[in-house]
Amino acid sequence: MVVAAGAGVRAGPGEPKQFRPILGVPMLLRALRPFTSHPDVVHVVVALPPAYVERPPEWLAKLLGERLSLVAGGAQRADSVRAGLAALPAEAVVILVHDAARPFVGRETIDVVIGRARAGVGAVAAVPLNDTVKEVVEERRINKTVERTHLWRAQTPQGFPRQMLEAAYAKRGSGKASPPTDDAEVCERAGLPVEVVTDSPYNVKITTTDDFRIAEALARELR
Repeated sequence: MVVAAGAGVRAGPGEPKQFRPILGVPMLLRALRPFTSHPDVVHVVVALPPAYVERPPEWLAKLLGERLSLVAGGAQRADSVRAGLAALPAEAVVILVHDAARPFVGRETIDVVIGRARAGVGAVAAVPLNDTVKEVVEERRINKTVERTHLWRAQTPQGFPRQMLEAAYAKRGSGKASPPTDDAEVCERAGLPVEVVTDSPYNVKITTTDDFRIAEALARELR
């Protein structure tokens, strides 16, 4: 499934960022193509803001059919994933979750994530941190430098055996804990095994207007 239900307010005014073009191609379409063209992907569900499910952009409406469908997302990412999970066909025994804001995922990363999920564990595309990391407290004062040896930046896709992901979300319930920021965290909280898969640094997340400038440069480099 591809999660695209966010408002994207940090990208500035205008249409939702997932529909904005990168070198003339909508970001969501760029994020979808590696999955809709993958021979092992049975079906792709896209979680959108509810208003866009009923009236999707024309380019997206043309793609709907046996391999692609839409579902209304929720207020939080986890709500959108729950909705997408419920809409996937029964034959989808391995679930991939990908952010629409990552339009440059590579085929090799998808293959490895699928392989690890088929082996029975959760798999997260990720890159090891190279920067020095600071823990900051009040008034932006540095409290300490964080040891980065075991730190990775989580990306997507994230892949899971379907039973694992469903069990993790069922266990999460509706408690008062802070919302999970990704599906790996949902599984972590449930005590289920999740591991990282080394990803490409090109698989960046597009969040701000500056990120769109970077994305344009990347799109030129990768085409």
